[in-house]
Amino acid sequence: MMLMRRWSVRRASALARVYRAVLAVMPVARAGLRLVGRAPAERLLAPIERAAKAFLFDCRMCGQCVLSSTGMACPMNCGKQMRNGPCGGVRPDGGCEVVPGMRCVWLEATDGRRRIAYGQRLPATRLAPLDHRRRGQSTWIQVIAAETPQTPAPPAARAPRPAHPAGAFERACASGRFLVTVEVGPPDSADPAALLQRAARFRGLVDAINITDGAGGNCHMSSVAASALLVAAGMTPIYQVTCRDRNRIAIQGDILGAAALGVRNILCLTGDDVSRGDQPEAKPVFDLDAVSLLGTACGMRDGGTFASGRRLDTPPDLFVGATANPFVPPHRERIINLEKKIDAGAQFIQTQFCFDLDLLEDFMREVRARELHRRARIIVGVGTLGSARALQWMAAHVPGVHVPEATLRRIAAARDQKEEGRRVCLETIRALTQIDGVAGVHLMGHKNEDVLADIIAASGLRRRPALQVH
Repeated sequence: MMLMRRWSVRRASALARVYRAVLAVMPVARAGLRLVGRAPAERLLAPIERAAKAFLFDCRMCGQCVLSSTGMACPMNCGKQMRNGPCGGVRPDGGCEVVPGMRCVWLEATDGRRRIAYGQRLPATRLAPLDHRRRGQSTWIQVIAAETPQTPAPPAARAPRPAHPAGAFERACASGRFLVTVEVGPPDSADPAALLQRAARFRGLVDAINITDGAGGNCHMSSVAASALLVAAGMTPIYQVTCRDRNRIAIQGDILGAAALGVRNILCLTGDDVSRGDQPEAKPVFDLDAVSLLGTACGMRDGGTFASGRRLDTPPDLFVGATANPFVPPHRERIINLEKKIDAGAQFIQTQFCFDLDLLEDFMREVRARELHRRARIIVGVGTLGSARALQWMAAHVPGVHVPEATLRRIAAARDQKEEGRRVCLETIRALTQIDGVAGVHLMGHKNEDVLADIIAASGLRRRPALQVH
């Protein structure tokens, strides 16, 4: 199957021409469909379609075929069943995060789309979430019947966002100042004291605090609850929500619950696969991907409806963000995924760890060429670990993290590796302040709050608040 899938991608241009030729005779097929009737035609064509497409594309008969949009690579073969990939966990050799021995389906899709586009700039086509009711149905019948596939509304068709008072982080983003955000993981505890103590280290130092959602596929206190605890303590959280663990019904419920508890900022992610965590026997959901989740959240906010179209009594007041990873394959095509997310409604973007400024510079040139930095604030991830060995482990085991060998060698050669890692982080922050289009930095480091707070203060981006004397 793998060989035939690759054969089809390599011949995507020829297969696209065949498809266009078939479309030219659709009026005749349509007349035949009216004569025979849909049900008998479906019984006849579905088994033929299933066999042909399984052979050529390893098709799963989702009933919503998008091969002409995905370079003849079926997205149902993606380990996360993403409709708007690739995810941020593609391995350095192009392998899938979930199935390492398989090349990322979205790298194949990019190759096929290039062949079909004949070198022209690839469009950022957004695909709608799967309608699971259509599984097993014939897409050929839908094409013959000229049924319009479900696609997300283009950006111009979006309802205007209702007037509202901006929250603290949204005001910071609108201010034009260089932003600072930090990531804090929820505790493995029902006691909120540890979370609040760790988050309090960043008072006055950051514009917002990200609360992770089962980072690495591991279970912690829910990100909704942890975010609400920060709101109650007078802090500004960014509630991270992943598609890995919940279907679209549960996710929309959580978004409403978060908004009701005063959480205004959300970051939409697809999520790491469960195989990365300590409960790999768990069932991954991935009902949506990050792009679909963005569209759903913005539809709730701007349109005042659930994804089903049912109206909300009170829409959630949200400031919505997404992620980008310029540091893993396909490097040049990552800009297309970013554009999809901004088209879907992302107002701010946070990236994976940046240890490679050259790759980021290449990415930002494309960002500026498409003027995406004018539509969303680009906040670049930075951080440090205590040693070269720890950094090397993260690069090898955390999906999507890329650390150049030169950086590893520099830290390994230092007498004080922890201090050298801190110095590299500060140098990276200073360099990022000089890159046009970079709007801020996002600091990450698991349970490393003291070091991160020190780096923020040492960078000069923020001053530690003066101690209150009573």
